[in-house]
Amino acid sequence: MVIGVLTAVIRTPWFGRTIPTRSWDYLVLGLTAVLIGATYVLPAACPPNSRRVTLGGALSYFAIGCPLCNKLVLLIRGVGGALTYFQPIQPLLAVGSPGLLSVTLWLRIAAVRAVRKGETNAVGAGYPS
Repeated sequence: MVIGVLTAVIRTPWFGRTIPTRSWDYLVLGLTAVLIGATYVLPAACPPNSRRVTLGGALSYFAIGCPLCNKLVLLIRGVGGALTYFQPIQPLLAVGSPGLLSVTLWLRIAAVRAVRKGETNAVGAGYPS
């Protein structure tokens, strides 16, 4: 919800987008919400790797955000750079974000299964001790 409002994919009366929302923006937002939600719904026996989840959420934010509305991109590249260099890599970010979140969820499921089986090395499934 937060990513959707901040990127104006979910319309609000507070601000809008300069570049219209693309159809795949909704897909990426939905996948991000489902994957992050599923990661945190699992039992607390194995805490989620919050760095991966945060990075996946940030990638999603940059993937679906308007290149001209993103102040960080404008500060680094300017208007011309945002459209010339940043906008073409947004589809790659749109694939990378759900991909990273899927790997994170898969590792969390593996860690929870290891704990349920009684393995003592469940932390080795991708989670820091």
